[in-house]
Amino acid sequence: MRCLFWLNLLMLVSCSADNTTIKIKGSDTEVNLAVQLAESFHSTNPGLFVSISGGGSGLGIASLMNGTADLANSSRSINDLELKLFHQRGINLDSFIFAQDAIAFVVSSSLTIDSITPAELAAILKGSLKNWSSLTGKDLPVNIYGRQSNSGTHDFVKKKLGIDFSPHAKEMNGNAQILEALKSDNSGIGYVGAGYVIHGGSKGIKVLTVYETKNSKAVSPLDAAMIAAGKYYFQRPLFQYYKTGSFEKVKPILDFEKSTSGQKIIRDAGYYPVN
Repeated sequence: MRCLFWLNLLMLVSCSADNTTIKIKGSDTEVNLAVQLAESFHSTNPGLFVSISGGGSGLGIASLMNGTADLANSSRSINDLELKLFHQRGINLDSFIFAQDAIAFVVSSSLTIDSITPAELAAILKGSLKNWSSLTGKDLPVNIYGRQSNSGTHDFVKKKLGIDFSPHAKEMNGNAQILEALKSDNSGIGYVGAGYVIHGGSKGIKVLTVYETKNSKAVSPLDAAMIAAGKYYFQRPLFQYYKTGSFEKVKPILDFEKSTSGQKIIRDAGYYPVN
């Protein structure tokens, strides 16, 4: 409730859009972390306000393009079409990687599976493996909970596995909604940012470890040491994009994210600082 109150307060402040307000929009994976960073930033920079909203990486980049955001949070790299549109408008961009994230694949705690390979995930998510029987011995239909196509997480998983998602995959509005659905579906599988599992409560759900091959070591997205070593198959950088001409305006929040205090918030929120 505290974070929700702060988010609402920050969004109200954004109505007075001026040089004392930095508007950040985009990735739902990053939104809770962005709120925590903004709250701490404002406590030490009372003359500056930060407004935060989610909606997906694609929305954040579009908002940056149309001038309704100063920073676009994106859990994926900007794509060629987006770059072309910025170029056509004569807008120069720069980017900052402020943290690393790991994608957690989550199932009901009652499902008798603990580890999975990328090949098995690909078969499930594209819809060619429709039943859990070959992996768990139980005759249960697979229910897929994913994100909309404008989500950076959706885009990352799709590209990492080299698949198109099953048309039967349920498109959810955000990480929290996926977790809630899985808690009541004993044959479901979904993917969320690892930070949402750490702080969203793990009762009723299970995070699968991932091994690249049957002979390799299974790695958890919650293992900070393995993430730091780059050993988890589904880890990725988290981006912030901004217009080159707006650098001085957004520099204070970027500097805070790189500071010792900012790095601690990133770590405590279940994400991984960039070394």
